[in-house]
Amino acid sequence: MTEYYKKLSDAETEAFGAEIDALKLDVKKSIGEQDARYIRSIHRAVRYTAVLGRGLLFLSFIPGVWFLGVAFLSLSKILDNMELGHNVIHGQFDFMGDPYYQGKNFEWDIAGTSQNWRETHNYKHHTYTNIEGHDEDIGYGFIRVFAEQKWNPWYLLQPIYTFFFAFVFEWGVALQNVKFEKEPGKSLFRSIVDNNPAELKKMKWQAIKDYVVFPILAGPLFLSVLAGNAVANVIRSLWTFTIIFCGHFTDKAQVFPESAINETRNGHWYLRQIQGSSNISGNKWFHILSGNLSHQIEHHLFPEIPANRYADLAPKVKEICERYGQTYNTGRLSKQFGQVWYRIFRHAFPSSVVVS
Repeated sequence: MTEYYKKLSDAETEAFGAEIDALKLDVKKSIGEQDARYIRSIHRAVRYTAVLGRGLLFLSFIPGVWFLGVAFLSLSKILDNMELGHNVIHGQFDFMGDPYYQGKNFEWDIAGTSQNWRETHNYKHHTYTNIEGHDEDIGYGFIRVFAEQKWNPWYLLQPIYTFFFAFVFEWGVALQNVKFEKEPGKSLFRSIVDNNPAELKKMKWQAIKDYVVFPILAGPLFLSVLAGNAVANVIRSLWTFTIIFCGHFTDKAQVFPESAINETRNGHWYLRQIQGSSNISGNKWFHILSGNLSHQIEHHLFPEIPANRYADLAPKVKEICERYGQTYNTGRLSKQFGQVWYRIFRHAFPSSVVVS
């Protein structure tokens, strides 16, 4: 543990947890129609910008219109992924009773299935945040971002392959929970096909939709629409990569030993969320485009609370953190992203844990 976070006694941990619990219960009492209207407005924005973006790509024979089409389609995909899909899948809007906004049923416009996301992200990552051996999101299994991760020569290449990974982040997430084990008597290919039917079906559908169906509908503009869809998907991947990595791998973010799994008090869990997460400062529209994951600390503390409430919760969480000696890790995007890339470059080389 570094100087950023005071080690709390058992009594302090209990009191800290009680204050966060009280804050959560207070905001839950006010969840209702305001939040339902908000997510429905986001859903409308996703639909309208998608129609506008795809329509403009079909008119891309007009100079400059292709860029507008890509911009609106990218906006639709980002909103669908970040502010609509991610938050609905967390069950934040289950209270509405609307089948479309039920977390266990929602499917999003991305290569990975929502069911896999619920398992790797909602359950594993949020339950065991940054605990070694349990949280698969620590460097996604192939990027060394903490000194506690065992070094090997492969990591020397990580600044290069992480850069390219950002462009296909959507597919990296999709493959995270795919089973690649070879079964006896089967080829590796057949084993993968047989063990991942839902995952492969979703990937195939996403590829066919964006790279076959819509381009064919465009007729002579096939290549223009194909390129537009591909660029929009890359823009979404780059944006998602940036926001997620800034939320987890800045210089003050901590990783925890496997023994932390035995610290089961609410206060312990809340402390791990704060110590393993980072916020990004910005205006209202930035927060919406980030899916309010710019409030990563609040999201980790309250994953089931509608994300549009995080901006109001943030000052209260910060005040509690300051009273208990816990650094409230926040900063502008350029600062946080710079720290992420510093870690990627620094831990590509052998590094050891600094004991304070």
